[in-house]
Amino acid sequence: MLISFEGGEGSGKSTHVKMLAEYFKKQGKKVVVTREPGGTKTAEKIRDILLSCPDLSATEQCFLNFAARAHHVENLIKPALKKGAIVISDRFFDSTYVYQGAAQGMAVKTIKAIHKAAIGTFKPDLTIILDIDPKAGMARTKKRGGENHYDKQKLAFHQKVRAGFLSIAAKNKKRCVVINADQTQSKVAKDIIKAVIQSS
Repeated sequence: MLISFEGGEGSGKSTHVKMLAEYFKKQGKKVVVTREPGGTKTAEKIRDILLSCPDLSATEQCFLNFAARAHHVENLIKPALKKGAIVISDRFFDSTYVYQGAAQGMAVKTIKAIHKAAIGTFKPDLTIILDIDPKAGMARTKKRGGENHYDKQKLAFHQKVRAGFLSIAAKNKKRCVVINADQTQSKVAKDIIKAVIQSS
């Protein structure tokens, strides 16, 4: 099973990826935790380019994200799934549609064409979208420090990101579950486990 976590900056994805992994491990299941862009040595190098080069256009970012994703899927995710592991990924292709599409204006049909060429019809079995008001999310990222250039974008950008994820969720109700991330950590974790149980 492949589970992806999505959401805007400061929504708690990394924290809840780890918590869900612990939940599965306590049940004796094999779990592989990964992230995008990244997950493999090659994809992590592409991640470094994406996060350190703010002058890249949305189209350039999209190509790099899917190049990293293709390598990630073929060299880490598919092999892990074949071995019976549950793979949990901090972001997957929905982030490209949101950050490069909804937030930066890249045409969806162009993203879809690159998507199809890179990974075909491969997709997560379940996508958890952690939803939070952008102002609250931005406040969280400032507290944790180490902001990247996406974190430093203005409120309007983050509002587009939130709207983009909610739009994807509305169009993909069988795959996506929206969780209110502006709750206590334990309540969010319980909601996530409930969504996982209902989807399996």
